[in-house]
Amino acid sequence: MASVETEHVLVVPTDLFHELGHFQGFNTEVAKYLDELLSPEHTSYRARAEMEDDPSFKQLIPYVIFRHTTPAGDISVFQYTRGKGQGEQRLHNKRSIGIGGHISADDARSDTDLNPYREGMQRELSEEVIIRTPYRDQLVGLLNDDKTSVGKVHLGIVHIFDVETPDVAPREDEIIDSGFEPVERLLADLDGFETWSSICLEALFGQQ
Repeated sequence: MASVETEHVLVVPTDLFHELGHFQGFNTEVAKYLDELLSPEHTSYRARAEMEDDPSFKQLIPYVIFRHTTPAGDISVFQYTRGKGQGEQRLHNKRSIGIGGHISADDARSDTDLNPYREGMQRELSEEVIIRTPYRDQLVGLLNDDKTSVGKVHLGIVHIFDVETPDVAPREDEIIDSGFEPVERLLADLDGFETWSSICLEALFGQQ
C-alpha cells in the first residue's frame, strides 16, 4: 500500500516570536518582526500534523483581506463561511474575511522568482478564489491569538488587497455564502466570525 506524503509547513520557534516582542491580537509593527521571522536561519519546514499540536512553534500564515472602497468612501470586505471540507477542522462553519493558508515545503522548491512566502501566498490565493479585478497589495500587520487552540500554533501575516471592483469569487466549493459586505454589517456580527477575522475587523475597521 502506497504511503501518503506528509505535508511539511513553514514554522518558526515560538521563542523567537517572544524575543521579538510577544503580543496578543493585532500588531502593525511589521518591520519589527517580518525580516527575522522569514529569515532562513530561523525558519524550517516540519510535518503539519505534528505542528498543529505543538505550541513551541508558530506556523506562518498569509491572511489576505479583500477590500473595496467606492468613490463615496463606502467600504466593503469579501467574506465567506468555511465549509466542512476545508483543512482546519477547528474553523468549520465559521465566517471569515481571510484567504490564505500554510506555506509548504513545495513552495520553497518552486522554479519561480518569488520567495517561498510569496509563492505560498499566491498559490493559496489561486487555489481558493478567482480574482477578476486589478488590486493593490498592502502588508498591514501581524496577527496572534494565544487564547485558542488554533491560534497558539499559528501566526498570521495580514495583507489587504484593495480591489478596483468587488469581483472576487470562490474557486473552492467549501468557500460558501461568499461576497462583499459593508464593514458596518460585519462589525455588527463579530461573534459569528473566526477569532482572527473578528480581531482584524475590529483593528482595521472598528474605528472608522
